[in-house]
Amino acid sequence: MHATRNVNTIAVIGARAAGREIARAAVMGGYRTVIEDVSPELVKEAMQYVQEALQKAVAGGGMTTDEKNAATARLSTAPTVEDACRRADVLLEAGPEELELKFEIFTLFDRFARPGAILASNTSSIPITDLADMTFRGENCIGMHFTGGAARQYTVKITRGQETSDATVAACVEMARRMGREVEMAIERVNG
Repeated sequence: MHATRNVNTIAVIGARAAGREIARAAVMGGYRTVIEDVSPELVKEAMQYVQEALQKAVAGGGMTTDEKNAATARLSTAPTVEDACRRADVLLEAGPEELELKFEIFTLFDRFARPGAILASNTSSIPITDLADMTFRGENCIGMHFTGGAARQYTVKITRGQETSDATVAACVEMARRMGREVEMAIERVNG
């Protein structure tokens, strides 16, 4: 039996298309959601995207105005990665697929995140264990790759690194389901 992690606040680092969609799903899943990006313009666009999605949900009957207002109140921005780290239970990196950038972000996560915070990446190509190696928190590092298919089959591929703990996996599975996603599990293969 492993301890369940309590996730209340998710920080999405990267406000391009993937980050915006993750932020939308997180806030609609009932999480306090913080958006951060080096570009203030992208943060502004992401906030607008999420607010428009919430309004569409009301118009389509998927949520009430009160639920939309509550979701809007859970949505905020952070001026820096460091600030986002101090506020979040889960840090979810959603930047471009650039190795050095992701290494830099995970180094910042390791330096500034709360003790026990989950450090996740939306990567589809970089090994989670390599990102975890940038930290002293391998048990808290995990891959959460969000996808949306043509038939709107939204999934999260959760990839466990070599050191990822059961508690981290369980928290991320629950988080993905609350965000309305199907979960696909993967375990990273060890080379050599």
